[in-house]
Amino acid sequence: MRTNDAQTAFVECLDRHRGILIKVAGAYCRDLAGREDLIAEIVAQLWRAYGRFDERAAFSTWMYRIAVNVAISFRRAEMRKTRNVEAAEPAILEMLPSPPEPQSDAALALVREFIEELDELNRALMILYLADNSYAEIAAILGISETNVATKIGRIKQRLKRDIAAR
Repeated sequence: MRTNDAQTAFVECLDRHRGILIKVAGAYCRDLAGREDLIAEIVAQLWRAYGRFDERAAFSTWMYRIAVNVAISFRRAEMRKTRNVEAAEPAILEMLPSPPEPQSDAALALVREFIEELDELNRALMILYLADNSYAEIAAILGISETNVATKIGRIKQRLKRDIAAR
């Protein structure tokens, strides 16, 4: 494929799946500038890896895998930067559907708060789960088994129920 053809195909795929960028960046960055930086880093990494994209897999699966890995690395780097200055604040999860003023919905705010407190793998699991990915797709993106996906999601749901009941 010629370079211009590859760039055009890449941009078209990226545009078709831009929601993935927004979901992942929203889950790992609180402020707009951080989300923009993370999206730029994800796009750069996607472009670097695009030549190795195996079209037998769905572009969205491949894109999620790279986006989540870049987001985790980005978040770790950001936390290292702020560790000595102040404790890092949890990210606001913007991938959940929300009304114009998300703070007005107490239940949604509770779920967002819960997801923000999850470790990186479990947060990624929930992002992908809430984006209606199948267990098989989540497993492929995160590089774990479908059984592990199902078990972890079940445990997260149980923990969420316990946390909500305790409040």
